[in-house]
Amino acid sequence: MFFVTPAYAEEAPAAATGTDAHAAPAAGEVHTETGVAEGGHARGPFPPFDSTTFASQLLWLVITFGVFYLLMQKVIAPRIGAILDQRHTRISQDLEEAGRLKAEADAAVRTYEGELAAARAKSNAIGAAARDAAKAKAEEDRRAVEASLSEKIKAAELRIGEIKAKAFADVGTIAEETAAAVVDQLIGGTVAKADVAAAVAAVKKEA
Repeated sequence: MFFVTPAYAEEAPAAATGTDAHAAPAAGEVHTETGVAEGGHARGPFPPFDSTTFASQLLWLVITFGVFYLLMQKVIAPRIGAILDQRHTRISQDLEEAGRLKAEADAAVRTYEGELAAARAKSNAIGAAARDAAKAKAEEDRRAVEASLSEKIKAAELRIGEIKAKAFADVGTIAEETAAAVVDQLIGGTVAKADVAAAVAAVKKEA
């Protein structure tokens, strides 16, 4: 938007009676390349380069810059700032949430490790108690077996002693009978049982 100088705007249709200002020139009329019109008026420079319009151009430049600055300050910059603040808030919330989740995960890991250590200690204690109980039971069973075997051995020894005593008693009787039979066969006479018993007793003592 620029102001146009009066000199540039003074070009108007010719005041001829109903004739067109751009009508074809009559024969013999010559137009030069300098841009001089038929009426003798010369065109001015291109408006942006016309020094007489610099003030209006600067005025419109200041106005346009002011409007653009106000638009940036009142509309665009607040929207950009709001978007940046929203993104910053969202990032902060995401970071806080990530930190909270990490803290919860660390706490869960620590709890799991503590429970695992407690379970291991409890299992070790249970294993040790079971081993001690099994060892004590085995020791008790061993002692019971040894006591039972000892009693059986004593009973067997008593039985063996009785069998030996009975055997020795039977051996004496058998020896006396055998000796009496041998004497009877050898000399053809009988021997008193007291003599045979005395002889067997003397043999036992010597044995």
